[in-house]
Order: sequence, then structure tokens, then C-alpha cells
Amino acid sequence: MHHEIVALERIHQPLPETFDFPAGTTYTLTTHDTTPTRELLHARIRHATIIVVTTLKLDAETLSADVTPTLKLVAVMATGTDPVDLEACKKRGLRVTNTPAANLDAVSEHAISLYFAARRRIAFMDGLTRQVPSEWKKNGSLNKYMRFADGKPPLTCRDEVMGIVGYGGLGKRIATLGRALGMEVLIAARKTSSETALNGVLPAPDPSEARLPFEEVLRRSTVVVLSLPRNPQTMNLLSTAEFAQMSPYAILVNIARGGIVDEAAVVEALKDGQIAGYATDVFAKEPAEGAGDTPLLGDEAKGLNITMTPHLAWFAQRTLKNLGQILKNTIEAWAGGKEINVIV
Repeated sequence: MHHEIVALERIHQPLPETFDFPAGTTYTLTTHDTTPTRELLHARIRHATIIVVTTLKLDAETLSADVTPTLKLVAVMATGTDPVDLEACKKRGLRVTNTPAANLDAVSEHAISLYFAARRRIAFMDGLTRQVPSEWKKNGSLNKYMRFADGKPPLTCRDEVMGIVGYGGLGKRIATLGRALGMEVLIAARKTSSETALNGVLPAPDPSEARLPFEEVLRRSTVVVLSLPRNPQTMNLLSTAEFAQMSPYAILVNIARGGIVDEAAVVEALKDGQIAGYATDVFAKEPAEGAGDTPLLGDEAKGLNITMTPHLAWFAQRTLKNLGQILKNTIEAWAGGKEINVIV
């Protein structure tokens, strides 16, 4: 048995130097730093039996037997598998795996850093401090830029209520950090639509965790952290109606996925003073360049309390080590008939 392993995004992927496959199984590993075009993607995976991918979109056509006739395994080097058409994989019998929990430390710490940056307006205050001529020197203080719309100063951690939406491994880690900082922590139950509620079909509660209704967590929280997967049910989970329920002191932190927050609606919510700040590592369209890709980079967003990083919350030495080891273990287990980390 011979496997053609094709890694498509080496810029994201700390690949193992070798794989230990069962006796009689050989492999060739081909790596590419990036795969920028669809035509190049299809050419590179034509003979692959195993594809290693992180963010690149693999749609139904790409996963068809016409394009990838020998494909057997899609190994996603990330927790989220949303770039992969899972239904197409199911129909064809392709296995899809992920690399869970590799980035918990880095992403949870990044979430907290985004909270502090937004609450204390770090980037904005840095820019004001550097200005020449100096408004600080002229007026004696810049504290007006840190005040809420009602004139009150910012909150400190012991006065914060952190609401966590998405309580898997990452959500639990963030909750631990929030409590360590002195915050009260609330865990949100799944949001339910009015149609679902009317039909009497509600998600089963987790008896091991005291969860509160989604809407209650939005109302009570001064920090809302999103740490849930993107899927059809979570797209635009927070939009105009949700922002209207939130505290005017609230900071929204998104280290989940782009598309879960309605970006145009969050700009309007900040302009109207419905919430106090938005801090995000993710965007609906990535990479993002200017207003054409996201309203967060448009003229209407200028001067608002928006803190952004370019989807690098995961990036850390520990994460890279974990990703490489988990990927190696996952592919070797699949080749040996003892599968782990299976999504489909």
C-alpha cells in the first residue's frame, strides 16, 4: 500500500518529518507553502490519497472522484473543519479528521488579551500617546477616551461578568482564566429559535454544567466571549437583535470563527452605543483587506472601539508542537486501522 500525502498550506502546518506506517505501507509527502488558486489546488491533489489542509476551502467539486479519484483521508490541521464540505465527504465515504485541543493555551490567552486591549483601549491610547503635537500635553489627560458613553470610567476584572458562548475545551479554559482574574462567569445554553421553541424541541441540557439561557447571558454580561464552531446554526448568531439586548458596557470578544458575528451590525451597535467594544481575531472573509472585505475596516468603523488581529490567536510554540504531534498520531492511527479524532 502506498499513500500520496499532499500538504497544501505549509505556512500554517508544522508537519512531521516522518510518519510511522504499518509494515508494507509506504508514502510520499509533498508540501506546498500556499495553494493560491483553484486550478493549482486541483492539480496538486489529483493523485493524493491523503490531503493535509488548514484553511483552504475544499468544496464538493474538489472532493469529487473526478478531481480526486484516489482520495481517502482529509486531515484538517485545526480544530474547526468548516472549510471542508463534510456532506460531500460523507456521500463519497471519505474520512475527515481534525487536530483538537492543540491551541487551547494560546487561544484562551489571546481571548483575554483582546478583552484587555478593548476594555483599556490599548491600541487607540498608544496612537494618542505617540501624537505630535500632543493632545495629552495640551489637555493634561486623555482619560475621556477611555470613558463609556455615560462618562463612567472602565470596569476592572472584579466588576466584570464574563459570558461564554461555546463551552467546549476552549470555553472551559477561558472560564478558568476569567475566574482567576476575579470575574463572575456565566455559561450560555444554546440559542434556540422561536420556531424550535414552539415545536417543543429544545437541546438537551448538560447536567454537569449550570447553564443559563442565551438571552440572559447576553443581558447580564459585560464581557461576552465566543468560542463555538461555525456552522449553519451559528452564522450571524449575534446581530442587530442580540446587540440590542446587551449592556452598553459590554465588550464582545470573538476568537471563534468569522461569520458568527454580523460585522455590519456590530459596527452599527458600536456607533449607537449599544455595546462598548468589539475585539476579534476572525473575519467573515479572510484574509481581509479594506472595506471591500469587511465593514470593520471601512470608514464607518474609524474611531470606534474595535480591536483586530489577523487570525493568529492560535500561534505559539506550544501550539505548533501540539499540532504536529496530533497530526502525526491521527494519520498513523488511520493508516493502522485505529482511527482517532474523526469528524466524518
